[in-house]
Amino acid sequence: MIPLDINELFLVGAAIFVVLAIAMFYRAVAGPTTQDRLLAVNVLGTNTVVILALLAAGLDQPWFLDVALIYALLNFLMAIAISKFTVERGGVL
Repeated sequence: MIPLDINELFLVGAAIFVVLAIAMFYRAVAGPTTQDRLLAVNVLGTNTVVILALLAAGLDQPWFLDVALIYALLNFLMAIAISKFTVERGGVL
């Protein structure tokens, strides 16, 4: 087995999360209920933040962490806005 250094290990982890994101994208498109779709979109946003953080560590590019932080804040605000919209409409989108 070929030994991997820590940067390559971070990149392999990012690749695994990309595959998981593709599977979650399928759930976001084909989800049976609206709640499944909303949860899948939220998981995709969190997955993107993790991928960006792993890329920052694997490629030694610290500015990826800045992008990941901004994306995490936007993902949180989107979740709050959708929750507020859902509550105002009586729990149904």
